[in-house]
Amino acid sequence: MSAREELLSRAVAWFAEHGVGDTSLRTLATGIGTSHRMLNYHFGSREGLLAAVVEAVERAEQETLRALLAEGGDPFEAGARFWTHVADRAAVFAPLFFELSTHAMRGAPHADPLRAWLREGWREALAAGYRDLGVDDAQARDLALRSLAMARGLLFEVAATGDRAAADAAMAAWTAQVRREVGAG
Repeated sequence: MSAREELLSRAVAWFAEHGVGDTSLRTLATGIGTSHRMLNYHFGSREGLLAAVVEAVERAEQETLRALLAEGGDPFEAGARFWTHVADRAAVFAPLFFELSTHAMRGAPHADPLRAWLREGWREALAAGYRDLGVDDAQARDLALRSLAMARGLLFEVAATGDRAAADAAMAAWTAQVRREVGAG
């Protein structure tokens, strides 16, 4: 593991435990046993570090989904288990995700990699999953975009209101709708 990857791993763990808020690089550096200069060297800025944190968390989430799908069985059940995993972690990672997504929405240069990741990181992975179910490419891409919108909206619902039961019910209804739409049940 490179020095950058090691620092990133420690930063993710620290933010997961303490939250982000207005944490400075100096505070974070002290908390993870490094210097703020090393964080600046590897990530360019606080915002660059936060974008790297979100990307690392998002990539880890994709790996979790891939592992659930690799277990075989019903891909919709794997998706339901994945939603549970994501919703369980909403209190920790959703505020960071949405805070940095705001930077991407406003066109902040440090958020360019995050913007690209938000645009394509999940969409293509989900579209591939739908294609694996026999859905044509255009419908697979459309379902991927709608599924992302649903999941991100429900993640926001859980994080902002704490109404996990309503979000879980909405996700179950969405899953049933998609299952019918692709003819998988």
